[in-house]
Amino acid sequence: MRESEESPFRSIADGLSVTVKVTPKASRNAVTGLARDADGAAWLTVAVTAAPENGKANAALIKLLAKEWRLAKSAITVASGATSRHKMLHIAGDSRCLLLDLGAWLTDMR
Repeated sequence: MRESEESPFRSIADGLSVTVKVTPKASRNAVTGLARDADGAAWLTVAVTAAPENGKANAALIKLLAKEWRLAKSAITVASGATSRHKMLHIAGDSRCLLLDLGAWLTDMR
């Protein structure tokens, strides 16, 4: 998969960055789709049941995405937006392999 405005994934030197919009205190944990901001950039939308207090929603987000993407939880960190619904995640690893794997996952999700 190539990087595009349709993808929330971007290659960086030591892995990928992922733009995510999180809905805390949802009825279930799930990746709910893709959204676009006013500039047309794509965001992965995710719902978690955890409340946004003391990092619980961020931990639930990382746990959900690690399971969904079959990655170690330690490979995913919140790079920015720890207290915001809009976050930038960092996924450590080989950016080329990650982009291929997660691009295929994104295609299957749609």
